[in-house]
Amino acid sequence: MIFDSARAGLANLTAPETRSTFWKVLGLTLAALLLLWLALRETILYVVTPWVTQMIPTAPDWAGWLTFFIGLLASIGLALALALVLAPVTALIAGFFLDDVAEVIERRDFPTDPPGRALPFGTALFEGLKFLGVVLAGNILALFLLLVPGVNLVAFFLVNGYLLGREFFEFAAMRHRSPAEARLFREKHKGRVFLAGLLLAAYLAVPLLNLTTPLFAAGLMVHLHKRLSRQDPQFGAQQPSPRLQPA
Repeated sequence: MIFDSARAGLANLTAPETRSTFWKVLGLTLAALLLLWLALRETILYVVTPWVTQMIPTAPDWAGWLTFFIGLLASIGLALALALVLAPVTALIAGFFLDDVAEVIERRDFPTDPPGRALPFGTALFEGLKFLGVVLAGNILALFLLLVPGVNLVAFFLVNGYLLGREFFEFAAMRHRSPAEARLFREKHKGRVFLAGLLLAAYLAVPLLNLTTPLFAAGLMVHLHKRLSRQDPQFGAQQPSPRLQPA
C-alpha cells in the first residue's frame, strides 16, 4: 500500500495535469531560498565587517582578505543551514498549490469518490505556518542529536519521518474530514503513516530532488489516505466536513 502510493506520487510529479504547478513551486522555492541566503549573508557581513575593521585598524591590507574569507565561510555556512529549513520553506510555498494538486489526483485517479474540499485560505495559512514552526523546531533538535554518538543521521530520519508523515497525511485527510477526525484517523493508522513519512524523509535527503518533496508528499498521502479509507470504512464515510461545505 505504501509503495504503491509512493509510485503514484512519483508519477504525479511529471503528469501533464500538474506540470505547471511543479514549475511554479520549484521556481518560487529557489527564489525564496536565494533571497533568504542573500539577506542573511549581507546581514552577517554588515555586522562583522565593522567589527573586523575596528579590531585590526593597523592592517588594512590583509584585513580586507580576512573580511573576504569571513564572507566566504558565512556563505558556505548559510548554505548548509538552509538545508535545515528546506522542508518547511518548500512546504510553506507549496501549501498554496497543494489543494490544486490533490484535486487533480482525486479527479483523475479516484473519479467515483466524492470530491474533496480545499481548506479555507486562513486555515491553510495557519496549517502552513504551524508546519513551518514544527519542522524548524524538530530539525534544530535533530541537529543537536547529530552530535550524539550512535544517533547521528537516525535522528534526521526519525524526526522528519514523523513530522512529514503527520502533516501531509492530515492535509490529505482534511480534504474529506474535519481536522479533529483527520487527526484521529491518522492516529489510528500511525504505523503506516510513519513508514510513509520515513520514505518522505529519505526523499528529502536527496539534493535537488528534495525541492519537490511537498508535491511528492501530497501525491503519496492522497493515495495513502484513499486506500486506508477504503480499508477502514467503518471509521466514517468520506464526506467533506460541514465546515468546508460551500455556502
